[in-house]
Amino acid sequence: MTEKVYVFDTTLRDGEQSAGVAFTPHEKVEIAKQLERLGVDIIEAGFPCSTPGDLEAVTAVSREVRDATICALARAVPTDIDTAWESIKEAADPRIHVFINTSDIQMAHQLNKDREQVLTQAEAMVRHAAQYTSNVEFSPMDATRADPNFIFEIVQRCVDAGATTINIPDSVGYAMPEEIGWVFDEIQKRVPNIHKARLSFHGQNDLGLCTANTLAAVTHGARQVEVTINGIGERAGNTSLEEVVMAIKTRADFFDKVHTDINTKEIYKASKLVERYSGMPVQWNKAIVGKNAFRHGSGIHQDGILKLRETWEIMDPEDIGIPTGTQLVLGKLSGRHAFKMHMQELGYELTEEEMTRAFVAFKELADKKMEVDDRDLIAIVTDNMRSMEDAAWKLDLVQVTATDKGTPTATLRLIDPEGNVKTDAATGTGPVDAVYRAMNRITALTPELTEFSVKSVTEGIDAQGEVSITIAEDGKTYLGRAADTDIIVASARAYMNALNRMILVTARNDEVRANP
Repeated sequence: MTEKVYVFDTTLRDGEQSAGVAFTPHEKVEIAKQLERLGVDIIEAGFPCSTPGDLEAVTAVSREVRDATICALARAVPTDIDTAWESIKEAADPRIHVFINTSDIQMAHQLNKDREQVLTQAEAMVRHAAQYTSNVEFSPMDATRADPNFIFEIVQRCVDAGATTINIPDSVGYAMPEEIGWVFDEIQKRVPNIHKARLSFHGQNDLGLCTANTLAAVTHGARQVEVTINGIGERAGNTSLEEVVMAIKTRADFFDKVHTDINTKEIYKASKLVERYSGMPVQWNKAIVGKNAFRHGSGIHQDGILKLRETWEIMDPEDIGIPTGTQLVLGKLSGRHAFKMHMQELGYELTEEEMTRAFVAFKELADKKMEVDDRDLIAIVTDNMRSMEDAAWKLDLVQVTATDKGTPTATLRLIDPEGNVKTDAATGTGPVDAVYRAMNRITALTPELTEFSVKSVTEGIDAQGEVSITIAEDGKTYLGRAADTDIIVASARAYMNALNRMILVTARNDEVRANP
């Protein structure tokens, strides 16, 4: 039987201390609800005495979220504690988190108090908080730079005063993992009443060690971890929830004595929500949730992934809720195997000759572009198949009637691959929609239009407009482009171009399958 590590999320409090971040009450509630779905045990909703807005936000979170402990932070002063209680008293399980400076440098220069004064104040304020609730957390701030003997003493006295969680903060990201392990071992040896409280660790990332320090604390007895989504927080940030949780899950062989109750499939959603509301973009190479965390650009890696995903991935992106899963990014380092497999996924069956031509064209483009996307690949492959002219429909006439009052109508005349003239008309929600409906009626093809974009390719009132569209059918996508001074005509030609590509590719795939 493994022991549970409680996940204490402080995105809404310490995460909001990131320079430039300020969540509205509505945003705090939305993030808190996602943390609830994620399975977070304790949500530190804010610092209620800091502003009236934060008091309002913490109160709203306390009312809305019922399946997690709601915690409010308070300095070791009566008014902070009273305000904290006022904000969380309606929570299903309220917690007051009391803190005070404990390193000599901070006591002397920030509090202007000596050790005895700090001991007395901490004990009295924990006792004050315990009058409101039995769920009281105490943090000796800057503990990792404090005299260990002083930490042992203040912890013992605060547990006696009613603290049920003792959090050891590395407030300036100063400690090394070995030092964190030593501190937690010594607290359990030197504080006789520590069994009455749950041990917790809060890490900052000033030296890039907060995840390592947090995991070291867990291996040395911490059963609560204080974390934020995406690792946001003061200065270089806090310990990242996703990194700690996935380390414990992925290395269950190493962390064989503990587990968390986090629903990891909600991690990615939480990450994107916090990224949007905080305005802090997640760096591409961020562990677990970064854009590149499950994207592979090396040809050697792509070859291994195609053979067995586990050759280069220690986690399944689906376990984190990443909708796109593993991605092979085609670029100049990609190999022929990855290129061929990706083209098959896009629905293209190529002969060896066509594959060779297309791969050469891909490599030439990849030398010019950092990343080649699917639209580039579709254009490359279809341009290197047999010419579409042999089996192409041709656009002979586009006539559109549209007013701000009536229903747009389009009449089209097309020439089929055998040279027969076909004419039909259709109405639509707009002139382009009417054109596409008429073209579908004539060709008897009904693909889904998935992308439509227009851009100017020349200047002035008579500028040419280029229309790019993507259509899809049976899971395959086809690109069409055309330019004209008349956007309606350009739209018609682009759609015709895409339909001809679809016809060509379907015919070529059938031919390759019939003659493997």
